[in-house]
Amino acid sequence: MNLDFELNLSQQQKLVMTQQMQMSIKMLQMSSIELNEYVERELEENPLLEKEYVEKSEENSINKENDFNDKIDYDKFMKYLDFENYSHENNYKGEDEVSPFNFISRQESLREYLIKQLGEIQIKNSQKNICKYIIENLDGKGYLPDSISDIALQLNVNEDKVLNALKIVQSLEPDGIGARNLEECLKLQLEKKNINDEKLFYIIDNHLNNIAENKYNAIAKDLDITPKDAQEYGDVIKKLEPKPSRGFYTGDETKFIAPDAFVKKIDEEFFIIMNDNSIPRLSINNTYKTIIAGGESKDAEEYVKNKINSAVFLMKSIEQRKSTLYSVLKEIIDYQKEYFDKGIKYLKPMTLKDIADKIGMHESTVSRAIREKYIYTERGIVKIKDLFTTGISSESSSSDSMSSSSVKGKIKDLIEKEDESSPLSDQKICDLLNSQGMNISRRTVAKYREEMNIKSSSKRKRY
Repeated sequence: MNLDFELNLSQQQKLVMTQQMQMSIKMLQMSSIELNEYVERELEENPLLEKEYVEKSEENSINKENDFNDKIDYDKFMKYLDFENYSHENNYKGEDEVSPFNFISRQESLREYLIKQLGEIQIKNSQKNICKYIIENLDGKGYLPDSISDIALQLNVNEDKVLNALKIVQSLEPDGIGARNLEECLKLQLEKKNINDEKLFYIIDNHLNNIAENKYNAIAKDLDITPKDAQEYGDVIKKLEPKPSRGFYTGDETKFIAPDAFVKKIDEEFFIIMNDNSIPRLSINNTYKTIIAGGESKDAEEYVKNKINSAVFLMKSIEQRKSTLYSVLKEIIDYQKEYFDKGIKYLKPMTLKDIADKIGMHESTVSRAIREKYIYTERGIVKIKDLFTTGISSESSSSDSMSSSSVKGKIKDLIEKEDESSPLSDQKICDLLNSQGMNISRRTVAKYREEMNIKSSSKRKRY
């Protein structure tokens, strides 16, 4: 057997992503909330980093064009800390720069609101303590999940005292608070409104599912009334609040969206204003310069240099994220000018590739740049991703197409103008749109209608 071994040299190009490059890409796709959380962790771990909200001029910002792997000249960096706005002493915020956010009041919790009302009622302390216990045990919706017997056992009191305390809690605002189920919640609200129609209470106990399904014929038959009367009863019930805690802080609140940029129209031209307040501005604490300047401890000097590198990388990555998003938004606004001018009906089909090709980026970079990011426009807050839509062909012109968002707008318009006593079926909507030159199927109409949370024709019918 002849084994022939050869040693060959070959040359190949290979892209190796450094840890910093990977982190930079990861930061690009972070939402404002995720980036804020990441920055907070870095602030805890890096003593050289400080948070500040003073605006920096362009000449004072670290050059974001430099490669992440550039070496830092520490002698120059010390002078930079001494004389530029990143110095610790220059971060004072004067009285003229007080943030308006300082005047936003803390959201009152449901528990605090109920306890405050309880303090205004003249009852015995023993009874008040039972009421407080009930309030403390309300769930996120404002319901009482515990049974009367369980509470009586836990507090070592008789059930009548617990029932009386519960009635006191249920007399407080908001209406329906302290209910043990949905039915009781709705009926408590009717009682507060002095509505005592027995048919309403009967429908709540026996026909809530039929109301949800718009099956008023079944209710009418059971109560020996007309479907129109049954629907009017349903309208009263639908106006009640199934979740009394709504509007109060319960510990599981919805986070507010912070737009990454504002789109403003000035003199027929659109401008992009990046929201610098959505992410904390960072500076470097120059008190550590003495460790490098002194040279007394090599370990300490090395530690500070590593932390400076880390801090500079973070600030440059945030600037690069901002710059990339700006470039993407600039092309989106140019591409969708009619949408920003006239509204959703004028949203053109647009893909990631359309924008990527214009700015010379890869589609994946554009995708990361817009992930979970929002802009504030004259029509409110818009998720950037929603501006990218597929097209639906139009028979009227081979080059003409409409975005799915535009089609949804037309479907919504047709439904809003329909005869409520004879609502349009999905097939009828499909036929109407096709008569306008759109090539759309009934299944697509149903899909878009459901995405807009619009009920089917049978559930939209009014008697």
